[in-house]
Amino acid sequence: LDLTGEKRVEFLRDRKGAIVALEPITGSVIGNLPDLKVISKYGVGLNNIDQEALKARGIRLGWTGGVNARSVSELTLAFALGIFRNVFITSRLLSSGQWKNEGGCQLSGKTIGIIGCGFIGKDLIRLLSPFGCKVLIHDLIEMHSFCRDHGCSQVSKKELLKASDLVTVHVPYEPATHHLIGTVELDQMKKGAVLINTSRGDIVDEVALIQALSSGKLMGSAADVFATEPLLDSPLMQLANFFGTPHIGGSSAEAILAMGTAAIENLANCFAPT
Repeated sequence: LDLTGEKRVEFLRDRKGAIVALEPITGSVIGNLPDLKVISKYGVGLNNIDQEALKARGIRLGWTGGVNARSVSELTLAFALGIFRNVFITSRLLSSGQWKNEGGCQLSGKTIGIIGCGFIGKDLIRLLSPFGCKVLIHDLIEMHSFCRDHGCSQVSKKELLKASDLVTVHVPYEPATHHLIGTVELDQMKKGAVLINTSRGDIVDEVALIQALSSGKLMGSAADVFATEPLLDSPLMQLANFFGTPHIGGSSAEAILAMGTAAIENLANCFAPT
């Protein structure tokens, strides 16, 4: 079902409530829906919804944070293990008839830097616990108590980048996080480090990332998200040390069920009598 442009407005016209996923709900769309009372979000990212326009119209927003956190944190862990243990490269080679017995290195004991310690970052720390990693976090919110309870350290972004064997990004996309990881930040990372992005594409400068991977500055990188989606052709995909997936991070079967249930419940709750 194609609901782009005017078709989206027509589909939602006269509706009092709607469940949306990744469809842009702009101020223009909202302005053409005078009967709309509630938007319920399927998923957790809100960057496709003009929240200021909702507030101006008094339209309620139904949203449940962290509902797909385990799905994304598991993919992040899979990327980390796959890169460090050389799973992805040797699998590609074996498929092409090359037997290359190179087992990489272990994730255990590595220093892991987590930029953005919300629902997903916190869950990733729990998953990393058996690996005995040193975990550094960078977040705008002071997290002393959490760090004390989970054996991690909160540091500046620069300290995290310089010390980490692997950096993984888990922040929402907004103007302040556009190209949060760019040329300067990649230069600050350890030579031979790994970068993972399962948040939003434009948080990492893809041009700068290509340079860092091509020059050998980074050992490898993985991303589930891209500046342009769907991504069907990119120089990134031509690099032997880059590994991508088509935005599947929050889409495990369990997460899909949880997101759908939450969206329906939020819509129903907004219309429930008080």
